Amino acid sequence: MRIIAGTHRGRRILPPANDSTRPITDRVKQSLFDLLSPRIEGANVLDLFAGTGSMGLESLSRGAAHATFFESDRSAVKLLRQNIDALKLAPLSTVIATDLFKWFKSDFKTVQTRVAVAPKGHLLAQTKQSAPLGQPLRGDTTPSLNHSAADPHLTADLVFLDPPYRFLVERSNDLRELATQLAQRHLSPEAIVIFRHDRDDVLELPALRRYDQRVYGSMMLEFLTASTAG
Repeated sequence: MRIIAGTHRGRRILPPANDSTRPITDRVKQSLFDLLSPRIEGANVLDLFAGTGSMGLESLSRGAAHATFFESDRSAVKLLRQNIDALKLAPLSTVIATDLFKWFKSDFKTVQTRVAVAPKGHLLAQTKQSAPLGQPLRGDTTPSLNHSAADPHLTADLVFLDPPYRFLVERSNDLRELATQLAQRHLSPEAIVIFRHDRDDVLELPALRRYDQRVYGSMMLEFLTASTAG
């Protein structure tokens, strides 16, 4: 695995240590980012089911302003942090190592998230107990990150939605609800969502509108926007 283009072009990044994640091939990544190129500069990026961070890191190399990585697998998170540190991209990166379905379901008006400084400087957000908006959690003196679209790091211009393929069957309702949460709270008006899955699987996400799709071997990439977008 490597960075294809940008300031870190050619740099190798650590791949997953097991089959818990499925990294995208360099060939497909090159094709995808050629299509996305006009939209990356200055973008806020969400890398959902990030694995070791290939998509978000590629975006940062190409000029994205910030990337928030969601990954719950511990071994993948460890390698993700190492990749961020090796590329010196900690100031532009946030790692949220938790179940993203639960994270996005949380009531953004009442639930706060404790932001701790992870090793070597990049952020690690961990879900904490509920507290009224604007009040610190008991015993917590670190800054809080609210689940709010007002946070620029969580209002995305570009989203990589890359769940385990089996989730289209096993957690289809969760994926639909996730798409709704994204559309309602976390997408900028012209945001693009890239939904990767097996080409033989179909899952409609009513909150998002498909405007293009590409097939690469057994892989499907769907290009989506909020259903209310023009």
